[in-house]
Amino acid sequence: MVIPIYNEEENIPFLWEELKGVLKSLKKDYEVIFVDDGSTDDSFDLLKRIGDKEECVRVIKLRKNYGQSAAFDVGFKEAKGKIIVTMDADLQNDPKDIPHLLELIEDYDVVCGWRYNRKDPWLKKVSSKIANFIRT
Repeated sequence: MVIPIYNEEENIPFLWEELKGVLKSLKKDYEVIFVDDGSTDDSFDLLKRIGDKEECVRVIKLRKNYGQSAAFDVGFKEAKGKIIVTMDADLQNDPKDIPHLLELIEDYDVVCGWRYNRKDPWLKKVSSKIANFIRT
């Protein structure tokens, strides 16, 4: 699992508790790679504490904010598993969806969830629309 982090100190404890419960319930080997994308808050310290306690957690810190795509790239290169699950740390993805996605991956090469009711700030929505327009 690869999760980019940028200034998510408020969300990290909730995310980890939800995620840990779901992943343990799978009864499979897993790793969680948190990639701190140059956070300026206490995100890295929180992640480091989790990583120090949890053998399945690796934390990578980028020197500065390179953006989500770069953080995912670093995480993908470090991942050891055959299947990589991604999610954001902003609590808009529900870790409880992971088992269902993993069931589907047995029949497909890629499985993708969709955040139907996004709660992004307007700047992120506009930036996303511009980026998507440029990519197409």
